[in-house]
Amino acid sequence: MKKLFLMLAAGMLTVSASAQKTAITANKAGDNWYVGANVGMATPVAKYDVNGEDWGRLKGFAPKLGVRVGKNLTTVFGLALDADFYFESSKKSMMKQKTFIDAINVDLLGTFNLSNAFAGYKGEPRAFEVIALVGGGYSHTYGCSNSGLNAKGAFDFAFNLGANKAWQLYIEPAVVLGQPTPAWRNPFRKLNDKWNAIGQLSIGLNYKFGTSNDTHNFKKEQLRDQAEIDGLNAKINELRADNKAKDGKIAADGRTIADLKAQLANCQSRPAQTIVEERIIKETNATLQPIVIFRQGKTTVDAAGLASCEMVAKYMKNHPDCRVKIQGFASPEGSKEVNDRIAKQRAESVKNVLVKKYKIAASRLETEGLGATDKLSSENDFNRVAKFIDLSNLK
Repeated sequence: MKKLFLMLAAGMLTVSASAQKTAITANKAGDNWYVGANVGMATPVAKYDVNGEDWGRLKGFAPKLGVRVGKNLTTVFGLALDADFYFESSKKSMMKQKTFIDAINVDLLGTFNLSNAFAGYKGEPRAFEVIALVGGGYSHTYGCSNSGLNAKGAFDFAFNLGANKAWQLYIEPAVVLGQPTPAWRNPFRKLNDKWNAIGQLSIGLNYKFGTSNDTHNFKKEQLRDQAEIDGLNAKINELRADNKAKDGKIAADGRTIADLKAQLANCQSRPAQTIVEERIIKETNATLQPIVIFRQGKTTVDAAGLASCEMVAKYMKNHPDCRVKIQGFASPEGSKEVNDRIAKQRAESVKNVLVKKYKIAASRLETEGLGATDKLSSENDFNRVAKFIDLSNLK
């Protein structure tokens, strides 16, 4: 009998290994644990006479309660720790004890998912599975205080329930050799050509805890096929070639940058003479003598300013080909925004006087607001002015 169990276990392991063709995510220490409970009835396998009365098969019954803690190590193989408690029945106790709990079995079982072993695992449990359980442990009967080893074999006809298949409802027929029928320490030994065994039928419910793959079960690994791997390698080689070409361009750009830096250093070493300075010199030479002075914050031309405007108008009539730029200035008081606006309006006011009062063509005049300045004079009153530049003298 022992050899038979060993052969069955070796066969199941072989089938399990061949069934693992689907790559499964790693099973961590805290993954794929479950707990459960079951209820049912037990009866002796053999016929027993007790004081001339039959207490044997289907005659002596005991209700049972079981609890189970287990872990699925692979999609086929797992381990479970099982405890069954047998109670005194209302008419006959199966072991004819007088205690409330007649007997207890504690077994370590190997579990074999036959559905996955023979049909493979598709990424989640099937709605219905068949699971074999084989193992053994320790039994104790109360009242007569007998103890001994036992062996247990069972089949679970399991239904996986819920959207996440976290619950498992099962019906389990089982045979226990050895305790809790009258105690003999060898569970595989017969007494008077009768097996020291019980048969039992249970219905139970397991709950499977969540796993590190965000499900309550094993999860199929997402693998790449060889064609996809070859495509990715080709893309990597293409990117490497692009990087090599870009490295060459970066080196060429580096040389260009070095040349430009050398040219810039050469330019910076030359004596400084800016375009602005040249413009200031030219405009100073081309400035007409009359200026229009404004009161603080004012942009209108008063009577004193009209004299300067008249002199410029006479100059432009005597020189019909000349064009004049009118530059407006403000004194440093106040904000930049206000001073910029006032300077522009002063230049425009002078232009309007020349056009409307002295009939100078607007096309011969242009205006420029230069904002606040303290460069024309150390006195702020002399910085609120409009100046005239003969553009023909800038050539």
